[in-house]
Amino acid sequence: MKLHSSITNREFKLLIKPSGLDRRSRITLLSDQILAFCKKSDVGFFHLDNATTGLRNIYFYDTPGEDFRQNNVILRVRESRQNVWVDDWCEVTLKCRTHDLKESAKFDPAPAKNIKHRLRLKEEILRGDELGSRRQIYSNNSILDAVPLDDLFDRSLSGVSKYFPGLAKLNADQEAPLRIVGGDTNKILEACLPIGNLVFGNGVQAHCDIAIWMKSVGEPIVGELAFSYRVNDDNRTDEKSHKRADKFFKKLQIELADWLEIGSTKTALIYGKPE
Repeated sequence: MKLHSSITNREFKLLIKPSGLDRRSRITLLSDQILAFCKKSDVGFFHLDNATTGLRNIYFYDTPGEDFRQNNVILRVRESRQNVWVDDWCEVTLKCRTHDLKESAKFDPAPAKNIKHRLRLKEEILRGDELGSRRQIYSNNSILDAVPLDDLFDRSLSGVSKYFPGLAKLNADQEAPLRIVGGDTNKILEACLPIGNLVFGNGVQAHCDIAIWMKSVGEPIVGELAFSYRVNDDNRTDEKSHKRADKFFKKLQIELADWLEIGSTKTALIYGKPE
């Protein structure tokens, strides 16, 4: 398999049933099962025994008519937390995510020139309709790491277009208001725990973590097991390692069949529409 020259990351995702995910013992059980499966599959796994769980608020913006969603665009905000305290700075991501690489790459998510950002074009590999299958979507991302929370943007499409000029090209009313998808109370509390690194080849090592989405502490909505790695000039042509990652992902679904939730992405759950 050959990876397209524009892809910078590959990310494999599996949704996990929410029941009991707010209990550390349950996460330990899942982590141990993954570790045992790696040994059986002869995939190197460097387990992180003392990893710290990160907390953050997550929410999405769209117009009342969901113009972003209709154009395969996602505007996401992540607020880091330290226990009950929310940081004064947040991460803002604008992405176009579609099933077609060319369509995703055609959208320009980059912010205004004077704003520091990172660009990522991800191949996201998801479970298909059956266990042991796969499908992919492509996500063209621009990530702003340190946006002042109190000066996020004016709550209108024209306001956020000042940050992201590509939004001005959408077939949408630029004066349309922006609002949090699902309302102001629809902020998600995410707990994310790194569990280790998977080794598919010398230059293909994936970070693996478990994320839990909750309405509040003790109310899990869904979990996600994900592993991802950077694609660069050194490993892009390492077809053996990329195929090994794909094969592992398919077999992992069968191993974790009792854990898996039906669905596509966490974002799709918030919108109530599949991707």
